[in-house]
This record gives sequence, C-alpha cells and structure tokens, in this order.
Amino acid sequence: MKKFDFLLGSWILEYRVPESSYSEAMTGTGRGVFKHTLENQYVMFDYECEVGGQKGQAHGIFGWDQKRQIYRYWWFESSGAFDTASCQFLNNDTLYMNWHGSVLRQTFRKTGDDEVMLHMEQPNADGCYDLILEVLFRRE
Repeated sequence: MKKFDFLLGSWILEYRVPESSYSEAMTGTGRGVFKHTLENQYVMFDYECEVGGQKGQAHGIFGWDQKRQIYRYWWFESSGAFDTASCQFLNNDTLYMNWHGSVLRQTFRKTGDDEVMLHMEQPNADGCYDLILEVLFRRE
C-alpha cells in the first residue's frame, strides 16, 4: 500500500465540471483526507464537497486483492450511491481506475510536490475520451 503515499494527507479540493451528457457546467470546492488504516492494509479516502450548490460526502477504501493481484476500490456516497473500481499504478505518480458499474475511467496524477489532479472521463463516439470531471487537490 506504499504506492498510495503520494496521495496521503489532507487536501483542499477544487472541482471543475464541464458541460457533458452527465451534467451542466459547474464548479465547487471541498476537503479530503487519504490515510492508511488497519495496520496499513488499506487506504481510506474521505471527502466532503459542494459542487453546483449541492453538498455531498463520500468514503472510499483502497485495498490489495491478493487472489487477483490487483488493487481494488470501494466507494460510498452520502446520496446512497456506491460503486467499485479496479486500480493500476501506471507509474509512481499516476493511479488509473476502471469503474465497474460504468464506462468511466479516472486517474489521480501527481502534478507537483503538493498537488494531485484527478480526471474522470467517458468514451465518445470517436473512440476517444471526454473529460467530465476535474479536481485539483492541493495539500493543506
């Protein structure tokens, strides 16, 4: 679980949601914390935000699936929504996530000593991907 170290800590979040088939364009802010738990066997991600005038909270858990030799993610939102993802580190500074309940993909990429950028994308008719969510993480 040491691969997650670039994400550990407390963060200020800046949301940018471009207009897409999922939503209208909007912005927002939030706070989040990544931390090891249960004798460093898991990484928890808790955050709260306000985007487009709507408040929300979520709890995520990253863990190593020994049987399948892959990182997994479980995500639970205050709205009652939940989903799972499979995760892969593309390098020491980039975590790629494939969401199981949709065609969305997400990446966390370290962009500076105290910055991480999250991108969520959906496939388009041209076989490329369109950005549907961008969150800048700045370390507190």
